[in-house]
Amino acid sequence: MSDLKNLAETLVNLTVKDVNELAAILKDEYGIEPAAAAVVVAAGGAGEAAEEKTEFDVILKSAGASKLAIVKLVKDLTGAGLKEAKDIVDGAPAPLKQGISKDEAEALKKQLEEAGAEVELK
Repeated sequence: MSDLKNLAETLVNLTVKDVNELAAILKDEYGIEPAAAAVVVAAGGAGEAAEEKTEFDVILKSAGASKLAIVKLVKDLTGAGLKEAKDIVDGAPAPLKQGISKDEAEALKKQLEEAGAEVELK
């Protein structure tokens, strides 16, 4: 039983590079497809999971000095009404968009930061 526990601990502590090498070995030497190795990737640490994140949340942390400009920008970017956009800005930190692609999230962040807002991607 302790051998299995040691194996489990070793698997959990694998780096992304190690997991890729393990997947190649499993496929080439044992005929196990990489999809089966996804269980090993899922068991990896949080650091590896963050590197492969595909969906992001854009969080408005603060409006900065130009609150009115940020309210207008939030209105345009989210499609919300003026009152809803103002409520989002007043309620900061608040999510603007959730579950979007990295490129879209970074574009929103860039636009908001250029207008003076403080933004975080999660």
